[in-house]
Amino acid sequence: MANSINTNAGALIALQNLNATSRDLATTQNRVNTGMKVSSAKDNGAIFAIATNQRAEMGALDAVKQSLQRGQSIVDVALAAGDTVVTALTEMKTIATAIEAGGSAASITALTADYTALQGEIDKALAGAKFDGANLFTATAVDVITDTSGGKITMGGAAVTATPATMTAAGVQTTIDGFTAKLADFGTKSKTLERTTAFTSKMQDALEVGIGNLVDADLAKESARLTALQTKQQLGVQALSIANQSSSVLLGLFR
Repeated sequence: MANSINTNAGALIALQNLNATSRDLATTQNRVNTGMKVSSAKDNGAIFAIATNQRAEMGALDAVKQSLQRGQSIVDVALAAGDTVVTALTEMKTIATAIEAGGSAASITALTADYTALQGEIDKALAGAKFDGANLFTATAVDVITDTSGGKITMGGAAVTATPATMTAAGVQTTIDGFTAKLADFGTKSKTLERTTAFTSKMQDALEVGIGNLVDADLAKESARLTALQTKQQLGVQALSIANQSSSVLLGLFR
């Protein structure tokens, strides 16, 4: 190429290379600053969209976990009250057996008073088995969300009482059988909620790792790249400076 005072091809090429290096350097510095190789849609639109969707899924799983934990608390309170009720019913069966065996009027009266007192304790335990306004022993059902697709577990929904039909051992046993069957159902639901909560936590962890694999920067690699680009930028500045001096070289031709 002919030497020209009007066109400095070397300077143009050096400037293009320097601008390219500066852009790469800005990208690397952003990755170092944010710790992410994809922090916005302009970095990689497809990966950014995937990561955004998965972050939304993680947020939805937070809501699912809260619902599961609330449901777990509700059923745990019901089971705690259930233990009190079963203990009381067991004592009532003993008292009913003693009443059936007969005795003095005074003893029967005392036993009946104890039996009635225990029934009162049962009624209070069932009425007080509330958590966040929910009581599984009432007719109001409790829905627990189990996933982000609308899955749910329904608990309760039928009023539960523990009042024997007769003040007899057989009558109390019938009540015990019915009530413990209900507690067994609550226990099954509690285990299901516990396992679902653990699964949800694992899903969140897996999503977090997956998102990190997509968008997190390898800082060791970026650090090495940053050093290389800074050196390359300095060399580009020097190359541009040398190229800009070519016009002054042409002056020597006319001396």
